[in-house]
Amino acid sequence: MFQWFQRLLPQKGDFFRLFEAHAATLVAAAQALQELTKDDASTDQVLRVIRDREHEADELIRRVLTEVRATFLTPFDRGAITSLIGAMDDAIDEMLASARAIDLYGVRELRPEMKQIVGLIAEAASVTSEAVPLLRNLKANGTKLHGLTAKIVGLEGAADDLHAAGLRRAFENARADPLQFAVTREVFKNLEKVADAFEDVANEIDGIVIDHS
Repeated sequence: MFQWFQRLLPQKGDFFRLFEAHAATLVAAAQALQELTKDDASTDQVLRVIRDREHEADELIRRVLTEVRATFLTPFDRGAITSLIGAMDDAIDEMLASARAIDLYGVRELRPEMKQIVGLIAEAASVTSEAVPLLRNLKANGTKLHGLTAKIVGLEGAADDLHAAGLRRAFENARADPLQFAVTREVFKNLEKVADAFEDVANEIDGIVIDHS
């Protein structure tokens, strides 16, 4: 009787594979964003690549949410699953918003601090991609996961510092071109939101490790 009941229950969803696939879209989008740091970058092409990866990520988050509703046994709390994939999705959404802002305002060359923040974003995406597969074995990988999330938080702090320094430098020239300062501030704000989103991902992973390892 119990075996018959078990067959009626939905199977355990492969959430880890979906998390890892989503992390791969973050890495690809961040690599595309890095193209904007080059002098001959095509904003149209970069925007197209990031938009395509964002669409892939949207499909993945829909699959995760469907799996959560249909799956009886989940690797950790349903709320933790939806919060983590939501935070990951916010990161790629903010990358798309950044690329759109750069394209909209016709920014042809990123300021040095912007280029450095983009580099930190790419590193945060890479560290996230390294961390996500470790969720498959929280007990064995808890310590390493905490180290990786701490690294992401540190990258966000460095992005904060660059944001402040870049705005300060831009403000020094604001009287000569107030409109350009407004554009610069908007692009910095968008890039900072990407770094913030990755910090949220790190915090969600930390929460899962604390609760389940």
